[in-house]
Amino acid sequence: MSYHDTTKDFYKQAALTPDVGLCCTTTPIWKLPELDIPVIMQQMNYGCGSTVHPRDLSGSPTVLYVGVGGGMELLQFAYFSRKKNGVIGIDVVDEMLDASGKNFVEAEQLNPWFKSDFVDLRKGDALHLPVADNSVDVASQNCLFNIFKIDDLKLALQEMYRVLKPNGRLVMSDPISEDVIPDALRNDEKLRAACLSGVIPLQEYIRLITSVGFGTVEIRAKRPYRILDPMHYSTDKQIYIESVEVCAIKDPMPADGPCVFTGKSAIYFGKDEFFDDGKGHVLMQNQPLAVCDKTAGALSDLKRKDIFVSESTWFYDGGGCC
Repeated sequence: MSYHDTTKDFYKQAALTPDVGLCCTTTPIWKLPELDIPVIMQQMNYGCGSTVHPRDLSGSPTVLYVGVGGGMELLQFAYFSRKKNGVIGIDVVDEMLDASGKNFVEAEQLNPWFKSDFVDLRKGDALHLPVADNSVDVASQNCLFNIFKIDDLKLALQEMYRVLKPNGRLVMSDPISEDVIPDALRNDEKLRAACLSGVIPLQEYIRLITSVGFGTVEIRAKRPYRILDPMHYSTDKQIYIESVEVCAIKDPMPADGPCVFTGKSAIYFGKDEFFDDGKGHVLMQNQPLAVCDKTAGALSDLKRKDIFVSESTWFYDGGGCC
């Protein structure tokens, strides 16, 4: 049985018998006016973070969500789009599509503003999205791409890039780890399906995202997630797993490479009112400016005593230099 088949069977069971402990979400559920999320959706929230950010969702966008789970994030996206077929949900598991469809009927009873036809559920997989080119404003997945092996992960990212409109946003949450994963764990298909053994380092994750063409990457959050320990897993050392929330923007690739924001800031504290690096970055005196890693490196290379560049916080919230 391939790891794709194992994954389908794994989530078939998760659809038929909701497993509250399957994933350990690391962000609270959004509390928004007139949004009432059915309990069953919360029990089937098989993610490791959140991909719903209001700043991505202005103007009644068309949103694609791959791997529907119980439908919670699709309902949250529909809260912002509020139009027929405004949210497209894709899943390869029939039972998961059926379960989320039933959950939307309950959501309709709890939320007067919501209509089930706001969500268009489609059978399909992340490697062959049944979605037209350049047709969605926001694409999203939560703790799904972590399941894929590297070649399939790149294909899935290419598909997301294909369906996004120019300047569209790919918002993702996935587990990552800087620790080496033993082959015994890496090749355990059930652990991979459970989003545990397919983890890769953050810089490799970013490299794959930019390799398919995304010109800007924002690291919006990085949090503790899980521990794989020798007592419970086939490893001789403790493995630390984090969850990361990322937004990749389909904008033109800069000639000098992608802009990756990891939460660094620059502060100019010299005698003048501002510092202009001549490359489009103006630092006002003692006013922090969020900078991408590329700009942070260039400013550090100047070795000026009146410019401070912070380390990465891994929490970037916009307003940056590029």
